[in-house]
Amino acid sequence: MGLRFKTLITGMGMLLSLSLFSQNWVHTVESYGRDVFMPADKYKWDWGQATFLNAVVHLYNQAPAQEKGKYLAYIKTAMDATYDVANGKHPNAVASGHGMAFLARVTGEKKYRDKAMAIYEDYLKTPRAPNGGISHRVETVELWDDTIYMISMFLLEMYRLTGDEKYIASFVEQVKAHREKLADNKWGLWYHGWDADSEPYDDKCSMLGWPDPVSHHSSQFWGRGNGWVTMALADALHTIPKNSKYRKTLTKEFKNILMKLPELQDPKTGHWFQLPIYPGDPANFLESSCTAMFGYAITLGLDMKLLREDKYRPVADLAYKGLEQYSLVKKTDNYFIPGQVCGGTCIGDKNYYFQRKITEGTPFGIGAFVLFGLAYQQYNNHK
Repeated sequence: MGLRFKTLITGMGMLLSLSLFSQNWVHTVESYGRDVFMPADKYKWDWGQATFLNAVVHLYNQAPAQEKGKYLAYIKTAMDATYDVANGKHPNAVASGHGMAFLARVTGEKKYRDKAMAIYEDYLKTPRAPNGGISHRVETVELWDDTIYMISMFLLEMYRLTGDEKYIASFVEQVKAHREKLADNKWGLWYHGWDADSEPYDDKCSMLGWPDPVSHHSSQFWGRGNGWVTMALADALHTIPKNSKYRKTLTKEFKNILMKLPELQDPKTGHWFQLPIYPGDPANFLESSCTAMFGYAITLGLDMKLLREDKYRPVADLAYKGLEQYSLVKKTDNYFIPGQVCGGTCIGDKNYYFQRKITEGTPFGIGAFVLFGLAYQQYNNHK
């Protein structure tokens, strides 16, 4: 186990009891997100918040009729609070647009449909790489694996709203374009980023000089970056019709990116590492948000019968139990939150990722835990 993980756990002194909260920790986490961490009227139009918002949408979808109101109210308040600033001018802005499309579908209110359509028009105008991949930045052309999830939330919800396959086609186009520049055939995993030119760009977050001068992609497979991709692929496969012409392409990539994860999972804690392919490096650390994301994707893959149960079911079980036992932190008497979450991260070398700040909560951490917890519990209820 990575030293930084052990130090954090020892310092907490407050771990969640596996038996006490085996069924309801998901709701203590999501309640903290809605009530304390990010009240709806304080919602910020950004990618991390969009991930938590997506978890609230999933809660709405799964809740019994008498409980749907509180989730709908949260989404509506959040979207109303940001309506005037809502846009789709870059992938991290597009991400929150799924809330507008969701409300257009559920409430039928024209203002939400109008805003969702305006966000899509912004999305169409964002800079593209020569192969059509949408740039993660507007100031320079770079493809990041993060982008796939950010646009997927919106494009998939637009498909649910309209039934128009152009939104699925756009998502698949982006998967292909990003895969071309980022995917590694040996590991199946994706590099974090790719730069379209050789001119350095200082985004005040990434390491200068991160692109390889020949391949133009970065040097590392980042855990959460790959987590974003696996969740996006799982959601797309869960959304499109079984006879869709896009299913074969998405299924192939879904299986490819997951193929090495079972052997890279820590056998004691069920976690994956910040940089998954270096489990033995003492500078590496176990990271909970990518663990929740991988767990979510694998659970959906099992539920859709796309993955072998004998190989992947134990992996999902271990991830769920591991997060429950090792990465839930008691915040108050009423709330537990994710611990061992890597903070916001751009692109760099191996040491850059190893030295990222480990934090608690975060909207994307809370969102990922809730998404996995809901999916896992629902899957087991089906068995």
